[in-house]
Amino acid sequence: MTTPTTGRGSHPVPHHRVDGPAGAPPLLLGPSLGTSLDVWEPQLDTLARRFRVVRWDLPGHGGTPYDVLGGRTDGPCTVAGLGGLVLALADSLGIDRFAYAGISLGGAVGAWLAARHPERVASLALVCSSARFGEPAGWRERAALVREQGIGPVADATAERWFTPAFAGSPAADRLLAGLRTVAPEGYAACCDALAAYDLRAELGTIGAPTLVVAGRADPATPPAHARELADGIPGASLTELAGAAHLANAERPAPVLAALLGHLAAHPPAYDGAPADDHARRAAGTAVRRAVLGDAHVDRAADRTTAFTAVFQDFITRYAWGEIWTRSGLSRHTRSCVTITALVARGHHDELALHLRAALRNGLTAEDIQEVLLQSAVYCGVPAANSAFALADRVIAEHREGK
Repeated sequence: MTTPTTGRGSHPVPHHRVDGPAGAPPLLLGPSLGTSLDVWEPQLDTLARRFRVVRWDLPGHGGTPYDVLGGRTDGPCTVAGLGGLVLALADSLGIDRFAYAGISLGGAVGAWLAARHPERVASLALVCSSARFGEPAGWRERAALVREQGIGPVADATAERWFTPAFAGSPAADRLLAGLRTVAPEGYAACCDALAAYDLRAELGTIGAPTLVVAGRADPATPPAHARELADGIPGASLTELAGAAHLANAERPAPVLAALLGHLAAHPPAYDGAPADDHARRAAGTAVRRAVLGDAHVDRAADRTTAFTAVFQDFITRYAWGEIWTRSGLSRHTRSCVTITALVARGHHDELALHLRAALRNGLTAEDIQEVLLQSAVYCGVPAANSAFALADRVIAEHREGK
């Protein structure tokens, strides 16, 4: 669904698209300089099965007017101004708290939001981004060049920054470069102004949202050292470095970036403010959460086995267990997995226990976490029950490590 650039009241919002179930957890995706919301196409289909995905365009990029933040007489474009656009967008869609992932400048916007508006950002993923994008003079020179000569000179030199030689010239790379040539020069230059002024290094330590940092090892625009500075500066942040990837790593290495995002989002899901309000929303949210927790393969098998007789039960557990309970914000999925494992150990429901042990590993629990849960269960559920659970968990964890 594409929506206009006018939010509630007089607050402007960027051009954007919304994909995925209306009741699913919200995930906002920010683009890189020179790209539109289409840059996230390689990950969109899978993400939209599990999340309410909101992609947005920078000023002068895609469908967003270059002057969405006002003319140059109102002052230069800043990352703070772009962050305000994203908050206005979230407000216009009725989204209070969200997961956020952004590439390069889009990542900088997410980091600024997490530092200045921590109550809004449930989790953060920074792809090929930085706390400071080099010396300001270089960005000011690029902005002046584009204002004087248009986007052409920059576009001619971009392929070597965006892609490795092995990927340059591919259809996907050519599409992204063609999109760059459609960017309004004033919008591109305004974003250069924002990058010139951006420096969040002193505020990294204030970011409390669970954070994933992804770097391309062959990225000349934001080299791995920039990613390590982010990961070292943000408390508890994790870092994934991808070989064979330059600046647009999600285009060049789509599967590893998607896997990293899914693992991060499963471990740190965006929380709901409460259960969805009606059966349709509960069913949509429940389906998305069920897939995120149990995996697409399991849910697809359950759907294939559903008969006219069992359909009412499948609908019930999707709406009630997954759409009302697992979507609540009071407990994280990590904690819900711990509680569920304990209950299944106590009742001796071994088939369901195996299912939820696999789900726990998908939700970010480690083998050591599961070991602690089972030890706790031994005290309060009984040693025989825990003995069976340890044997079962040992097999499930071994299969997980072998990739089965």
